[in-house]
This record gives sequence, C-alpha cells and structure tokens, in this order.
Amino acid sequence: MIVQTPAEFGRAVGARRRELGLTQEELAGVTGVNRRVVGEFEAGKITVRLGIAMELARSLGLDIELRPRGR
Repeated sequence: MIVQTPAEFGRAVGARRRELGLTQEELAGVTGVNRRVVGEFEAGKITVRLGIAMELARSLGLDIELRPRGR
C-alpha cells in the first residue's frame, strides 16, 4: 500500500491494528505512547513525530519503504 498523507498513514495503521486484534490501548502500551495519541493519529487529527510513526509501524509488523516514485 502506498500512502501519501499523514491521514492515509493513520488509517493504514488503524486497519492493521484491527487486523491483528489489538486495541488502541494495547498498541499504545507496546509503542510507549498514550492511547489518545494512537486514537488521534489513526483519525488523522494529529501528525506525530517521525519516530513515533515508525515505532507504530514496527509494532504492527509493517515496514516503511522509501523509493523513487513510479517504481
């Protein structure tokens, strides 16, 4: 999946969390952030630091790949 906005990234994280059967509270605990941060991030309401976004993805078994467009 290619995401182009923070809101799309948040929706992708939420979808993966639900796919794994995790609550926002459980993901927050694994990631080391507040549950509110996870909820607002998934809803596209906040843009978090890159480190937190990367940790959320890692906690859900997702990779972040940077590559030239069109490939």
